[in-house]
Order: sequence, then structure tokens, then C-alpha cells
Amino acid sequence: MDGTISQTNQLIFDSFNFIAEKYLNKKLSNVEITSLFGPPESGALEAMLGHNNLEIIMEEYHKFYEEKHSELASLYPGIREILQFLKNRNIIVALFTGKGRIATDISLREFGIENYFDMIITGNDVEEYKPSGNGIKKILNKFSLDPKNVLMVGDAVSDILAAKSTGVNIASVIWDSYGKDKVLLMNPELIFENVNDFENWLQQNI
Repeated sequence: MDGTISQTNQLIFDSFNFIAEKYLNKKLSNVEITSLFGPPESGALEAMLGHNNLEIIMEEYHKFYEEKHSELASLYPGIREILQFLKNRNIIVALFTGKGRIATDISLREFGIENYFDMIITGNDVEEYKPSGNGIKKILNKFSLDPKNVLMVGDAVSDILAAKSTGVNIASVIWDSYGKDKVLLMNPELIFENVNDFENWLQQNI
């Protein structure tokens, strides 16, 4: 989701720093924040702050995230058209994101795209986080899919590793990837630098 269909990185960074400044009296760099990624926000904030008042902290995080959403987040131009194209072709589309269920639901609702997805797997729905392919396996099992007929689309190294562990194809998109350099070093077979090129590829291959 983040960095792939939605430009939400700044919203996430600001949301984490809202909490960091309130409870740690300091601001974290983007690198420090991304180093916490893997588990959903609750796990990342727990690693940052400990167990104390985590439920209250999560409520504050989600409140800030929702209030700032329209100001700091947007869909990448062309993504809605891609989702509609896939829906028109009756292609199964699932969302597998590391972010938590509440933040995911906020973004899907704010963008008005929740109905485009046949299944939504968040960081709260898996036993093992990316780069584990646990979420992908749940999707494959739900729809009885052959991995060879599935394309994982993601912007991070963890997406590549998750795809490879489950035998699905991977398309790396780097139009807003905070890990672009590391993604390129892994030489993914399919790589797209802008949404338009990815849309053209889909139209020619589906």
C-alpha cells in the first residue's frame, strides 16, 4: 500500500514523530522510523516506547493519522484507473500491507478504494511479518491460486523477499520507494519507475 498505491510516507513519518516528540521529546529521522518497520504500528511504537500506555498511544497515533490524512496523503495519479482496469477484467486483487488494520482502513476509506480489493491482509492479520510470505500464502490459499499466475507489486526489498519465498512473480515499483537503491541492487525481473509505465505493461499483458 504505502509507496505503491498511496503516497503516505510523509503521513507515517509525521505520525511517528508526533508520538516521539510527545513521549521522547525528540524527533526521529526518516531512517530511524523506517528501521522500525516490519511489524504494524503497534509493534513499532512498542519497540520505540515500551509497553506503558500503548493502547492510549495507539489511539493518539490513529487520531493524528486520520486528522492529517487529507493534508499529507494521496493516491498516486493513475492508481485508481489501474484498480478499475483490473476490476473490469475480473482480476483478483488483494492488498497485503505491513501497516495495521486501523490505519489501513482509514486510508482505504479516505481514498474511497476499499471496494477494489477482494481480500485485505494487514500486519495485524499475519503470524510472521514481511519479509515473510505469510500474507501472500493466505491470499493464495483463499482463492486457490497457482503462484505462477500471481503478481506481487511492491516498493520494498521485503516485498521481493516475500514474493520469492512463495514462488509468486514480483514487480518492483520505485516511483516513491524509500528503499529504491536496495531494491535496484536485487535486480528484480520487472521494475517500473512510474505509474504510467506500469499501467501500459498491465494493459499489454493481461
